[in-house]
Amino acid sequence: WEKAVKAALNGETDVESVRTLTLDGAVKCINGRLPAPSLFERFHNLQHLSMANIGVSSLEQFPRLQKLQKLILSDNRIADGLENLVEAGMNSLTDLDLSNNRISEIDDLKPLTKLSLVSLDLYECPVTRVKDYQRRVFGLIDSLQYLDNMDADENERPESDEEEEEEEEEDDDDGQDHISKLLTNGTRSGNEGILDVEDYEKSDTDEEGGEIAETSNVLNADHGFHYKSDGFKEDNTEGEDD
Repeated sequence: WEKAVKAALNGETDVESVRTLTLDGAVKCINGRLPAPSLFERFHNLQHLSMANIGVSSLEQFPRLQKLQKLILSDNRIADGLENLVEAGMNSLTDLDLSNNRISEIDDLKPLTKLSLVSLDLYECPVTRVKDYQRRVFGLIDSLQYLDNMDADENERPESDEEEEEEEEEDDDDGQDHISKLLTNGTRSGNEGILDVEDYEKSDTDEEGGEIAETSNVLNADHGFHYKSDGFKEDNTEGEDD
């Protein structure tokens, strides 16, 4: 077990930083029992523990992992003893995967009512063949929102609720960025994209002023001259008193 855990840590030596531990098929339980609880209890901040296909049948002396949120025990030989999860004080546990185990009666699930489960997976367990299985399990565990990845109305659970929230936040950020770009595209002095009314009026005035100045220059240039038929100018000021 020690070697399997060490391999799963992939070189990580700081036990306080470990959030996820995956031991799927890495080792087989002796007589269907888990190792000493101390092997796992040193990971005080562990949130996700996966021990699928390790041959466990007994949950006695389950490690106390008070911050554990997701526990995967699929593809094992568990038939009962779920009260051991409650006795381990797993108050943070919300996701429990017991699919492909040997749980056969609704009553075997009663200890789970003392947890705050949001999702429970019993796929391919004999209990799924019990009459009104889905309705009875939802009725038994008040906090439960998803059973075998389906809600009470048989709508499939989103792949990850956390991913959905992140996507929503990203969408909000993208939308805000898009608006900001529209408001700040192609202008001056940090107020890009927004043309102040005074700037607009000033712009019109500048254009009008330019037209007037141009006309004035033409008149001034021709003042005192008239054009001959051959296109040359003739000074009209000759003979005038200075």
